[in-house]
Amino acid sequence: RLEEFLKKEVDLELSTLPDFEERVIDVSEVEQLMNSINAIPAPCAPVINPQAPNAATGTSLRVCWGLFSDDTVECYQLCYKPVSNERHSDEQAEHTLKVKETYCTITDLVPNTQYEFWVSALNASGVSPPSERAVYVTAPSPPTIKSKKIRSCENAALVCWESRDINPVDSYMVEL
Repeated sequence: RLEEFLKKEVDLELSTLPDFEERVIDVSEVEQLMNSINAIPAPCAPVINPQAPNAATGTSLRVCWGLFSDDTVECYQLCYKPVSNERHSDEQAEHTLKVKETYCTITDLVPNTQYEFWVSALNASGVSPPSERAVYVTAPSPPTIKSKKIRSCENAALVCWESRDINPVDSYMVEL
């Protein structure tokens, strides 16, 4: 039987329908789905914390914030500027820092001055919306005691000082 089968001529052409040959498969939806699975969404807006006690010196401020989502963040962009009551407050110098942590200590600031801070989160997909703005205040400079005006007697002492700050100081605490 095998010998007979091998002697026969076999037609190896496959017949296909013309519809099948012209059909183009659209995989764009599948590609979009695959790309969306691998894409990281842009992060949500961080939340900036109010100023903490003892977070300021005369020339520095420690600013903290948090991210209340599971977003992937590569770094943060911290922006700040001095607060001004003048009409052209938008023209104040705005500073931007890139930070890896959720806190930053800013130095070289002016004593007894208010600064406005806001922060955004960044990843490969983009930048988050900015946080709400928070106002922080640097500590006043220590006053200068006028040693030539010091007077004392048995039950009292007179001590005079002057502020070195441009902005008015609310109060002073004298310790003996």
